[in-house]
Amino acid sequence: MHAKARLLGHPIHQMLIVFPLGVLGMSLFFDIAYLSTKRSDFATTAFWMIFGGVIAGLIAAIFGLIDWLAIPSGTRAKRIGLWHGCGNVVVVALFIGSWFLRRPDPAVPKITAIVLSAIAVGIALITGWLGGELVDRLGVGVDEGANLNAPSSLSGRPAA
Repeated sequence: MHAKARLLGHPIHQMLIVFPLGVLGMSLFFDIAYLSTKRSDFATTAFWMIFGGVIAGLIAAIFGLIDWLAIPSGTRAKRIGLWHGCGNVVVVALFIGSWFLRRPDPAVPKITAIVLSAIAVGIALITGWLGGELVDRLGVGVDEGANLNAPSSLSGRPAA
């Protein structure tokens, strides 16, 4: 099934999700570094990574919603897409909560803020798997006739 929101022949959502996943996931590693060393620069870095990751996540979500709306009703892909999208809304909400808890002093986050981030990363692992299920197993966002020798998406020719 062809994704609705595309840029240069590829689904925009799939291009954008690497940013929030990477940045938000790494923020937890900076939190762990902070807890291990008590160096405030690690906590401050996590604070700003969360800020950027939430913004990137909201942008990616817009394109994911556009693609989800195009999936036919009554299909497994529609149900999996709903779980994927709603789960990611929860992930972003947890990170927003974590960020707000850190605002009074980003250099010394409350343990609750770090726990929220850890829970969010755990959920993101599941929703990321669901996204992979949509693409790899259900073919959402994959060109009809895709194959190992398909021409470039920039050629204007079909994949088959």
